[in-house]
Amino acid sequence: MQKWTKKESETVFSKYGRAVKRRTFILPDGQDADFYVQVSGSPVCVLALTNDNRVILVRQFRVGPEDVLLELPGGVQEKGESPEEAMRRELLEETGYTGDIESVTRCLDCAYSTTDRHCFVATNCQKVAEPKPDETEFVEVVTMPLPEFRNHLRTGRMTDVEVGYLGLDYLGLL
Repeated sequence: MQKWTKKESETVFSKYGRAVKRRTFILPDGQDADFYVQVSGSPVCVLALTNDNRVILVRQFRVGPEDVLLELPGGVQEKGESPEEAMRRELLEETGYTGDIESVTRCLDCAYSTTDRHCFVATNCQKVAEPKPDETEFVEVVTMPLPEFRNHLRTGRMTDVEVGYLGLDYLGLL
């Protein structure tokens, strides 16, 4: 398969740490074609489990689907943070839990995004504080038994389904 050649790239929108770029490529047949790509930083997301194998989730409104979703904790790296430091901070801020965090892998968001998500698992999680979400986050922390979480994953009604499956596979819990 022949690689395409990028001819130019222009930011058409940028706000809240995300941008949309118009990228023009020269196709293998010589034609130019424009594509619109979401550009963002590297988010972090975690499948976090308590000692009794309950999955720690966050119920919150999501503006894309315009719905309240039950999701895995996660967020974005702040300047100077490693992915693991960001994951520890996000887990504590969103849920009040800490645990033993391990990196699983990185995964791509979609074919029209530069997002490269850092996927983690956290085991032996314990609640050590009350959640302290950002000013635009209104969250409810929920713990769910593992069998019920597997069913929730199958619905596809969360934004980081792949992190759930990758984490379960990593822990041998599929």
